[in-house]
Amino acid sequence: MTPKIALITGSTDGIGKQTALELARQGFEVLLHGRSPERGAAALAELRAAVPGATLAYFNADLSSPLEIQGLAWQVQERTSRLDVLLHNAGVSVQKRSLTGGGLELTFAVNHLAPFMLTHLLLDALKAAGQARIITVSSSAHTGGKIEFDNLQGERHFDGWQAYCDSKLMNVLFAFELAERLSAAGSRATSNCLHPGVIATKLLRSSFPGITGASLVEGAQTSVYLASSPEVDGVSGRYFRKMRPAEASLMANDASLRKRFWDTSLRLAGLSG
Repeated sequence: MTPKIALITGSTDGIGKQTALELARQGFEVLLHGRSPERGAAALAELRAAVPGATLAYFNADLSSPLEIQGLAWQVQERTSRLDVLLHNAGVSVQKRSLTGGGLELTFAVNHLAPFMLTHLLLDALKAAGQARIITVSSSAHTGGKIEFDNLQGERHFDGWQAYCDSKLMNVLFAFELAERLSAAGSRATSNCLHPGVIATKLLRSSFPGITGASLVEGAQTSVYLASSPEVDGVSGRYFRKMRPAEASLMANDASLRKRFWDTSLRLAGLSG
């Protein structure tokens, strides 16, 4: 059988790398992504040693840059015309407001706009797979998020933790609205999101020093489940926790908010639809 192909953003360490390892063990062709060629090479070597014979590739891109996101999509489509799994795992948390080269707030750019753009740019490859799965790693922190259209990027006031919570709510809004739009278009591709748990990652250590998280194996479980389990064939527009559907916040289920936020994201990403 032809192996399924999965692209995992932010997969040179942490949950992303563990997810890549587990999917490689299942026979997936895994496309890793990161923003450090050195860490990318190290991750490839580690996974090849752990899973001899695995088909792996690495793509380098800074997800804060729209041009590099476009380059990533182009490189992936140069390698394959079909993408079975697109797993948006990369994320950042910063304490001080920082702008990208394009003038976007960093948390908003990497955690939300990058997955939004990359999905649009890879839609043809996802549609070619038939039943592609688009998975976005959110967080239970989304319940503390809010959408202020006059302060989406901390223009009026900025708090690092609030910006992170907001971006995780944006992940759920995106995943749910994408599911609706794929279904309306007659696509069999699915879109789901998840909370991985409180996991011992670099992000946890930098944001909450002293807090001990669960293992990376546990952190990857729900991502691996959504990418590979037959139990979720055709399941779309859901939020998962511990490999089970869970309730997202009331705001995440606001259809009018989702549509308005989608249209705003299109404009900020420079996309037509």
